[in-house]
Amino acid sequence: MADPASAGPAIRVCLVDDQRLMREGLRTLLELEEGIAVAGEAENGLEAVEVYEHLAPDVVLMDIRMPEVDGVEATRRILARHPEAKVVILTTFDDDNLVFDGLRAGALGYLLKDVSGRELAEAVRKVAGGGALIEPSIARKVLAEFSRLAPAVAGQTQKLSEPLSAREEEILGLMARGLTNKEIGLRLSLSEGTVKNYVSGVLQKLGVQDRTQAALRARDLGMLDKPA
Repeated sequence: MADPASAGPAIRVCLVDDQRLMREGLRTLLELEEGIAVAGEAENGLEAVEVYEHLAPDVVLMDIRMPEVDGVEATRRILARHPEAKVVILTTFDDDNLVFDGLRAGALGYLLKDVSGRELAEAVRKVAGGGALIEPSIARKVLAEFSRLAPAVAGQTQKLSEPLSAREEEILGLMARGLTNKEIGLRLSLSEGTVKNYVSGVLQKLGVQDRTQAALRARDLGMLDKPA
């Protein structure tokens, strides 16, 4: 077991769900994990925005279907004021359309509510470390559905004002698979700081704010392989 004195600060998580039992269950799962602490809770989107203002947690686990303000709008409001915020959507299988709305609002991915404790902790650590929850199987589904729902303009070819370099395209592909900066660095024999600089350049050239939006934008531009 790691020495608490030598470990870094705990990842601070905010739980947002209108069901108290769900919040208690998530809290119990997370409190069993080293290096993760539940910093706050909210029972609707409006409260989530207020809690974020006061606590500025590292990761927000955001339910979609809630009274007052739903998770999509709450995500949009939080990111409008705090672009650095890291929000993960909590969903069930029948929430697909709202999930895609959440991704458009800037969420970094989504988790199913029946996720295991280990998977929940891994997801929180991944997002806190700069990654996104776009596992290959999920990425194919999300990108395919986003393309289907997005307005299509036949024959329209959209170009970037400044094209990506070969290295940037390579990093974009790894970003779209959900790899963190550290994982990309190990894969390409680059320092984490160098990868971070490349990622910033990719986001700027694509005109987006986060990795999920970068993957969606790249898919629209035909820069990623089409989902199977």
